[in-house]
Amino acid sequence: MTYLTLKYLHILSMVLLFGTGLGSAFYKWMADRSGNVAHIAATNRHVVLADWLFTTPTVVFQPISGLWMAHLLGYPLTASWLAASLTLYALAGACWLPVVWLQIRMRNLAATASISQQALPAQYWRYARIWFWLGVPAFAAMLVVVLMMVFKPA
Repeated sequence: MTYLTLKYLHILSMVLLFGTGLGSAFYKWMADRSGNVAHIAATNRHVVLADWLFTTPTVVFQPISGLWMAHLLGYPLTASWLAASLTLYALAGACWLPVVWLQIRMRNLAATASISQQALPAQYWRYARIWFWLGVPAFAAMLVVVLMMVFKPA
């Protein structure tokens, strides 16, 4: 694989990762605000599906392709921008793993509430708050990773 092909796939993967994460967060947050349990259940189901179809493969591909490109260009892993990017990526991942667990639980709680035509339980809203606040550092970390990926500061 040529460097430019790898770079193209890395950037495309980053766009899918970032776009899916931001889009899923927006649609889930808006569905939750609607208060419509059936809508919330459907949106949570789609958010979990999007994570498996788009986010998970890109989460795996990003560090592999990034490290491969760094190797091809002769960048040491100790380069400050690369080390910081990997650290921030790990921070985002540490936030993302519990988010995945929370999304699955919220999907199940919302589905049960929708089927039984009941209100969402308090546990759903506790999970939603934690989900939101885990997303803040993850999103901020990814913004900085993209910044460093583009500018490679000294």
